[in-house]
Amino acid sequence: MTDGRRAAEQPTGLRERKKRRTRDALLHAALELFTTQGYDETTVDEIVDAVEVSQRTFFRYFASKEETAFAVQEMVESRFLSELRQRPAEEAPFEAMRSAVLCAWNSIGEAIEETVTVELHMRTYRMIESTPSLLAAHLRRSIDLETEIAEVIAGREGLDIRTDPRPRVAVAAFSGVMRVTGQLWGHGRDTSMESLRALTENYLDQLGPALAGNWHAPVEPVTAGPAPSARQPRPRHVPNAS
Repeated sequence: MTDGRRAAEQPTGLRERKKRRTRDALLHAALELFTTQGYDETTVDEIVDAVEVSQRTFFRYFASKEETAFAVQEMVESRFLSELRQRPAEEAPFEAMRSAVLCAWNSIGEAIEETVTVELHMRTYRMIESTPSLLAAHLRRSIDLETEIAEVIAGREGLDIRTDPRPRVAVAAFSGVMRVTGQLWGHGRDTSMESLRALTENYLDQLGPALAGNWHAPVEPVTAGPAPSARQPRPRHVPNAS
């Protein structure tokens, strides 16, 4: 590499790192304010004041407050979709989704820590679930994500989701497990990515038995015995003759 080419590329690298630091600082400040004083109570002015930048700078990185609230979750979802698209073609749909999410959790902790702490990510998850406006947005985003995953699965299997219900059904079951484990992790004491991965793996492994297994314990045979007697009439009160 020539000195001229190196000199031309260096400012670009520095500029990108500065932009990344500014974005991360805005995100961290926003999530701290959301989780300490409330999402609806936090203004963009407070976020930019915490970082000492302008509103114009904020909107250069984020379209809205809502986008900052879901920024880390968006990163996690993108990592999962990337892993899913790379799964071997011979894997069955559910196995591909299971492997993709576990592979994503193997590396996503480090990526989250580069932006915010895992503990702050957990607090943000709780805040989203307790804020009506964000919870509605969360459900809407979940529906959109399920559709995207179903399209990926259908593409892997050469199916049309408009006529074949199996991709949507498989994704709905998978997504239900992911919501449950997310809620359990979000309200638990262990904030590590390792605990989330272990919880996710355990619950995904229960999906097959839960759907196809017989939950009832063997019924003990009933031994023959006297037929139950009819309900006896309530005894009438007889006044004392004395």
